[in-house]
Amino acid sequence: MAASRNKPSADDLPGRVGAFLAARLAPTESLCVGLSGGCDSVVLLHLLSGLGLGGRLSAMHVHHGLSLHADAWAEFCSDFCGRLPVLLKIARVSVERQSGLGLEAAARAARYAALIQCGADNLVLAHHQGDQAETLLFNLVRGAGVTGASGMPPVRSLGKGRLLRPLLGVARSTLEDYARLHGLPWIEDESNADTRYSRNFLRHEVLPLLGERFPAAEASLAQAAAHFGEADELLAELAAVDWQNVSEMTGLSASMPRLRQLSLPRLKNLLRHRLRTLGWQVPVAARLDEFARQLLAAAPDRHPALQLPDGVMRVAERQLHWLSQK
Repeated sequence: MAASRNKPSADDLPGRVGAFLAARLAPTESLCVGLSGGCDSVVLLHLLSGLGLGGRLSAMHVHHGLSLHADAWAEFCSDFCGRLPVLLKIARVSVERQSGLGLEAAARAARYAALIQCGADNLVLAHHQGDQAETLLFNLVRGAGVTGASGMPPVRSLGKGRLLRPLLGVARSTLEDYARLHGLPWIEDESNADTRYSRNFLRHEVLPLLGERFPAAEASLAQAAAHFGEADELLAELAAVDWQNVSEMTGLSASMPRLRQLSLPRLKNLLRHRLRTLGWQVPVAARLDEFARQLLAAAPDRHPALQLPDGVMRVAERQLHWLSQK
């Protein structure tokens, strides 16, 4: 039986990835694959190497030095790229263990900081359907809103370029089938099995248990993330319309009388949108909710303010200002 579009087989992957890129790339744009050496990224690089991209395709391996096998993994990636052949860059990074993020998040931050510097127009990562389901659960249990529930987008801006994820609709088992079909080797990072890390706990304990009771759980969760993503896009469009209605001539502040015409949910949506547009960190929901209530209820002689790591939102002269501290 032919595989459906919702459940691609290993044979479908070249066409699926090729179509994803054809719809999004200009003929001269370059791509760099984040290559860990694991099954997912090995398959992705092999797929892209068969699309005739030539010198437009490269790979980057981030060497954390967190494992005793880190040097061997870098050598594996070098050998694999040499056989394709694809140019490989190896970035050595130091993970800040005392950052307060935890080792898992700190390593991820260091990896992305390195990958952003890959030099290509597009960074391509091998996140798949299981990763999307895991991300949705991880964000939900932390109390995320619509943006967090939307998981990982297939395309987003990253520095001066873009981040592409062409495998989000593909199950991990399909990637393993493709690897075996083409005789592709891969490495296993022993830390991925350590369930002390939250994401690993969800991957190895929670999602398999859900799958026993609900066989389509992983695919359904990934689809739910896509639905949340569409809702997030609509909220962003609404916020952009609201900003046009409340912003002053300079485009740097908002009219308090016009802001007070918005409902509380709509005002909070606008504030989140404005902070993201500025590149500021959005505060936790409780702080933003309290500040929005102050904006709606404060007497004319009051000047509510919310101090944030990137600056302050402050009312002055019947306008709401965003004053950067960087």
